[in-house]
Amino acid sequence: MEFSQQDYNKNSIISIEIDAVRLSDIQLKTPCFISKNFSTEVDIHQLDEINKISLFPLTNQDEIDILIIGTGTMPKFLSGKQQVEIQQMGINTECMNSESACRSFNLLLSDIRNIGLLLL
Repeated sequence: MEFSQQDYNKNSIISIEIDAVRLSDIQLKTPCFISKNFSTEVDIHQLDEINKISLFPLTNQDEIDILIIGTGTMPKFLSGKQQVEIQQMGINTECMNSESACRSFNLLLSDIRNIGLLLL
């Protein structure tokens, strides 16, 4: 799926495929993490692997208030325990399918929000 880019940001998402995401200047294989100034491929493959320990090295790279989690073609959701653990880090979470997650990320990024995106 192709996305239109309204404001230049090096980490705006240009397109997403089943196993990759294209940013303005690089392509990442999924799973990956993207924020305003940081992007990397990650070793988190399933929703149940998300916790404080797995997220800390990623969210520590940029100030993150909201973490959007793209869960593939179908939306899946974090457990209550996971949500509380991440909220204790000062981060709110939203889970949705990956295409919706990418659109939401681009929108919030253009609004200069402290946003992170984890694509599984």
